[in-house]
Amino acid sequence: MNKKLLVVLAFFLAAMTPLTSKACTNYLVTKGASVDGSTMITYAADSHVLYGELYHWGAGEHPAGTLMDVYEWDTGKYLGKISQAPRTYNVVGNMNEFQVSIGETTFGGRPELVDTTGIVDYGSLIYLTLQRATSARYAIKIMSELVNEYGYYSSGESFSIADKNEVWILEMIGKGTQMKTDKKTKKSFNANKGAVWVALRIPDGYVSGHANQARIMNFPVADGKRSITSAEMQKIYDTNVEVVYAADVISFARSKGWFVGDDSEFSFSDTYAPVDFGGARFCDIRVWTMFNKVTPGMDKYWDYVKGNIRHEDKFEDGRPNPNKYATNRMPLWVKPEKKTSVNDMMMYMRDYLQGTELDMSQDFGAGPHQMPYRWRPLTWKVDGVSYVNERATATQQTGFSFVSQARSWLPDAVGGIIWWGVDDANATVYMPLYSSMTTSPEHIERGNGAMMEWSETSLFWITNMISNLSYTRYNMIQPEVTNVRDGLEKMFIERTSSVDDAAMKLYNQDKSAAIAFLTDYSTDQVTRTFNTYKVLYQEMFMKYMDGNMKTRNPGHQNPIVKHPGYSDQFLRKVAEETGDKLKMSGEGH
Repeated sequence: MNKKLLVVLAFFLAAMTPLTSKACTNYLVTKGASVDGSTMITYAADSHVLYGELYHWGAGEHPAGTLMDVYEWDTGKYLGKISQAPRTYNVVGNMNEFQVSIGETTFGGRPELVDTTGIVDYGSLIYLTLQRATSARYAIKIMSELVNEYGYYSSGESFSIADKNEVWILEMIGKGTQMKTDKKTKKSFNANKGAVWVALRIPDGYVSGHANQARIMNFPVADGKRSITSAEMQKIYDTNVEVVYAADVISFARSKGWFVGDDSEFSFSDTYAPVDFGGARFCDIRVWTMFNKVTPGMDKYWDYVKGNIRHEDKFEDGRPNPNKYATNRMPLWVKPEKKTSVNDMMMYMRDYLQGTELDMSQDFGAGPHQMPYRWRPLTWKVDGVSYVNERATATQQTGFSFVSQARSWLPDAVGGIIWWGVDDANATVYMPLYSSMTTSPEHIERGNGAMMEWSETSLFWITNMISNLSYTRYNMIQPEVTNVRDGLEKMFIERTSSVDDAAMKLYNQDKSAAIAFLTDYSTDQVTRTFNTYKVLYQEMFMKYMDGNMKTRNPGHQNPIVKHPGYSDQFLRKVAEETGDKLKMSGEGH
């Protein structure tokens, strides 16, 4: 068996890479908040060691009693075996054939709550669920059942879960490890197996977001109608239900002494993942940037997202604050003043705090060419004083990112599109991959290269060649990348309606023919993107090598050469730092 096939068959081994802290960003848009009535979520899988490739599982049927191995998504560590589902569904990236999509961001939370005996980690939980779920509500039920039966291996996690009608946010954390021995079998087991969690449906017409800080605070406690506990999980399919939570999410916190007061005062985030400077400045600020673009009034939270957290005895509405929760946090969701399009979602993922006082392209750290990124670590010291590098939504260390779009007015085979791309969101092209497609395009398929394995046919590598070239002279090169990137995305978006129409004509005659057409179309757009970017890199490298800027000179052997040099701000700083050392003698003669 060849190496590529082995990689494809290994269930989770394709992503054997730890994600860094403060990584990943999700934005959530409901039907009533989108331009066309679709639901959308975004996800940036940010990691310095995550290779950007498309995960794909075909649909299948499995005999009763079939077991499957589970490997931790971050590291490839073998965790154990679980029962395979009798039937699994087609999954393309983080979206399945029923237009169900799931994204995540890690908030960590209380470290003592990690279950070292668990079998299902957060990455496996996502992809196992996508292979089994036919709706967002069913996905929540599956996720709850999996961690209850097999244990939850990861730290605290926020999940975005959407289908063609609804968008949910689910936040989950384990209950730690408390080993006991069964008197009969003499086998050890974790008495705290499972997780505590809360899931809320985002109200239609609203948008939400999360970015490595737990965001669910107070929520309606169970009334058996709008809000239910996991003990009433059979009611989850009732569309009146908008809140579901683990039956012990509050009592467990009480048993640990982390919460006092009435159940109605309980805050999941403030209890299990209290916000600190980093949670606001590195994490919630990314949510703020999206909220700030769609609705007025977000200035009141600017002080908070800069890391200035207030803890007072009372909340703004006068309620007592016995647990000393932060009192100036942002709401979980907001009602946008304008509706969001697919292209808007792509652009939200490209934010680097431009237009704010923290725009990294505007301070001296940006260098002579206004680079909006900073190399890690996030924090650093000079003369014993601590400073930060901003953590914006767009970042250099992205493995892959996407915008999922679920459209209820179309059959599932045609309605689901995952706009998917690799590397830095400002360099990536979000390509339309229909979630019914049955094969992976060569340039993004699993096993075509790896983080330390070069591939000439990998879109991840050609995109990184472009982005890393642009980092050398960002204000000159990035505009050219943006022009090509936006041109491709504009063409893809404009063609969507006609592609849908063509697919529907086939679908009405033969569903399999429609899926084959959409598979070919999606593959062709990946190929188009790869070929376009390959030529773009060649052109830019010739144009900008050696610090020059060269353009073709028709009719002449040699190109026109310019020497752009450095910005006045940078040169002035160099002059200040070097004194008379570089000054020309006899200046003025």
